[in-house]
Amino acid sequence: MNPGEFLSIEPQELQFPFELKKQISCSLILTNKTDSYVAFKVKTTNPKKYCVRPNTGIVLPHSTCDVIVTMQAQKEAPLDMQCKDKFLLQSTVASPGASAKDITADMFNKESGNRVEECKLRVVYVPPPQPPSPVREEPEEGSSPRASVSDNGTVNTSEYAPSRAQLERKAFVERTHVDSQDNSSESRSFVSKLTEEKNKAVEQMNRLQQEVESLRRQGKKSHGGVPFIYVVIVGFIGILLGYLLKRT
Repeated sequence: MNPGEFLSIEPQELQFPFELKKQISCSLILTNKTDSYVAFKVKTTNPKKYCVRPNTGIVLPHSTCDVIVTMQAQKEAPLDMQCKDKFLLQSTVASPGASAKDITADMFNKESGNRVEECKLRVVYVPPPQPPSPVREEPEEGSSPRASVSDNGTVNTSEYAPSRAQLERKAFVERTHVDSQDNSSESRSFVSKLTEEKNKAVEQMNRLQQEVESLRRQGKKSHGGVPFIYVVIVGFIGILLGYLLKRT
């Protein structure tokens, strides 16, 4: 019988990123390459140190099964980070429709004439994954950007560039300043126009008063009373004064 006839096993060794006082797990993927039901069983030389789930099972034809191997938390690091622990994965053909509860120890006994395939797996300790590099924080509002120096001694000028929030705030201040200038210019123009109209109205009022006074004197000479035109002119002056007071 050729090795790997029943099951394909990946990976071929159990790699644990070793860390003290921490449980570590790795997985095995078992692939059934046959048209039969295949039973498997996992053994280890150090059963107190490892937990295997599931340690026995059935892989359906042309299907896969994941086996999780968990190493218990270790208090001490091994010498030179070397591990002598090993695993043995046994597989054999099961009856069609078999399930995990149908597996017996005798199925993996070669002396009983069963065809049993065995694959030895060694344990390897690897360095733990490195933490991701810290993300550069955005400068706080009102704070100056900080420069950084690269490994070759050059200054990273990109960090001197203002942030997006600073650019938006600057644009808002500029727009506000322009709007206030426009509003101030419009206000001065409006006040100037009102002052000009007021001066013209005062001049017209003075001329009307002079004409009224002249007519009044003429009326006294001719009739000795107040003429009707005088009353009309006085009323017009009162209306004009009221309009000017409301505008100013």
